Amino acid sequence: MADKDYVDSDANEARKHNILALSYAEVAERLNEEGQDVVLVPLGSTEKHGAHIPLGTDSYVTMEVVERTARAGDVLYSPLVPFGYSPHHMGRHLEGAGTVTLRAETYRRVMSDVARSLIYHGFRKILFVSHHGSNTKPIDEIMRQLRYDTGAYISYYKTPTERDASVVQDLFDNPPEETPGWHSSELETSVLMATADGLVNMDRAVKDRAHAPAYMTDAFSKSDGTATVKFRGSENIWVPMEHHEYCDTAVIGNPFRSNRDKGLAMLDRMAEHLTAYVEEVRQFKVEVFQSDYPERA
Repeated sequence: MADKDYVDSDANEARKHNILALSYAEVAERLNEEGQDVVLVPLGSTEKHGAHIPLGTDSYVTMEVVERTARAGDVLYSPLVPFGYSPHHMGRHLEGAGTVTLRAETYRRVMSDVARSLIYHGFRKILFVSHHGSNTKPIDEIMRQLRYDTGAYISYYKTPTERDASVVQDLFDNPPEETPGWHSSELETSVLMATADGLVNMDRAVKDRAHAPAYMTDAFSKSDGTATVKFRGSENIWVPMEHHEYCDTAVIGNPFRSNRDKGLAMLDRMAEHLTAYVEEVRQFKVEVFQSDYPERA
């Protein structure tokens, strides 16, 4: 991803998609084309994963899906925002976990400023895209505000993982109890093998499970990385837990069932699903009533 941060992967092709690689004239020309008022905004994360894959795992997956979608669906995308909402991945003080997190308000402001800038230029449909599940936690307020203030179509596409992995479910070899679509497990490791294999070190990989924090009693349990715990068969209790409190190794699942071919198949599925969504969004009739951005300073 180091090269992809600043250069469009298809920058040498006739049709570019990363607005970072386009001139202002090219952006204006593209916006004059039918159906080109849609733009993808990739939101990544720099956070603690298992010791066998990099901090930027969610960013790599996000960008791979976005770039594949851009080529398949001929849709523009903005540069990646490499930091997300990850306070629970910071780890213990001075532990050296490497996570960089944005506070919720900062994260919302970044989303708002990027969207308002794009709407200002004529984009009417803003599709945020992210692989990092916790990036969805602070977003309702700002997405509604963007819609109410501008009339633009605003949505957030979470790549199919975790509790909603139906798009790729049949590609898993892990049984459900091994939480194959969770943190640093079969899905993320396979996809990294497919897109950044040199950054995967399976000598450091471990198989692990989530558990209720040690300070809780035996009446509580936890099976995955959601913000809830189970009590008397019900999962209706939200607790602000730190990731290391319920996952000792930052791995929730079994990464040893991972392989490159599986990762490529998963990326194909994710990109096809997002591309199909883009095609439907192109048909939406959206009227932007406020595109000016006088408060931009």
